[in-house]
Amino acid sequence: MGAITRAAANNITTGGVILPAGINDASVASVTALAQISAGDGITLISSQTASNSASISFTTGIDSTYRTYLFKYINIHPANNNVHWQGNFSTDGGSNWNATKTTTSFYAYHDEGDTTTLLSYASGYDLAQGTGDFQFQQSAGNDADHGLNGQLQLFNPSSTTFVKHFIATHLGNITNSYAFNTFHAGYCNTTSAINGIIFKFNLGNIESGTIHMYGIA
Repeated sequence: MGAITRAAANNITTGGVILPAGINDASVASVTALAQISAGDGITLISSQTASNSASISFTTGIDSTYRTYLFKYINIHPANNNVHWQGNFSTDGGSNWNATKTTTSFYAYHDEGDTTTLLSYASGYDLAQGTGDFQFQQSAGNDADHGLNGQLQLFNPSSTTFVKHFIATHLGNITNSYAFNTFHAGYCNTTSAINGIIFKFNLGNIESGTIHMYGIA
């Protein structure tokens, strides 16, 4: 027994770390089970859609009780028309209707390339108060080569049939007249029906290009 103990001790450092020589195929083969390891909170890509002169991008499958939070990231969204607004809506019937009742709030900051105009403002003109129409994420998006927008939206617990559905969003865009424009939004769908669809589009014209990814967060 003493020889075995000494051999084992020789393969353990003073800090308690087992040296490679202390592990061999036989010892590993003797392991019959491992303790369950929790993966913790993770993010899973569910689906992606890329626009090609598309009227809209919508997600009507995959939004269910699998995840408590859904994250939508849009990359290099570019409008076909100039001076248009990026907007969206929610559905409770898989996209047959885009008319969830919403109350929203937003504010924005901008700065022009010439360093002559800056602003931080509450966007009262874009709020909804129990409205069913589309709500605006980003105003005055331009269609020049150096224009467009990126951003994300988080939708919380959309499958709940007890509580309203909160969402938050932020966007960065290069708008008409070459402004850097950053907007922040929050709101809720005032319904106890499950939200199972979301649509993104411009208020006028098509989405020339860009990709939207939908993720689930455990």
